[in-house]
Amino acid sequence: MQIQIVGKQVEVTQPIHDYVTAKLERITRHFEHVIDVHVVLTVEKLKHHAEATLRTAQQRSLHAEADGQDLYAAIDVMVDKLDQQVRKHKEKLTDHHRSESHKRSAI
Repeated sequence: MQIQIVGKQVEVTQPIHDYVTAKLERITRHFEHVIDVHVVLTVEKLKHHAEATLRTAQQRSLHAEADGQDLYAAIDVMVDKLDQQVRKHKEKLTDHHRSESHKRSAI
């Protein structure tokens, strides 16, 4: 998984980079088919904004964004939203229907 972190009007320091990377590891525990993640961190006066776009191996793109009191809070909320979308996407990929053999034996 490739992670690209960009800061608009904020310098992406090593602690911020490490924090984002550690938080995104949680997503790869739930879903291992992540190709890359593009994260944009923005600070405008008192508004801290984090957004991320995630691409999966199935050519699906998931996007989440969040605002917070500080940059770390915005990152937390954004990763929570992205994690929820990934779990929902993984659930859609799973076939929950019983196979034909189970249907025939039940009749």
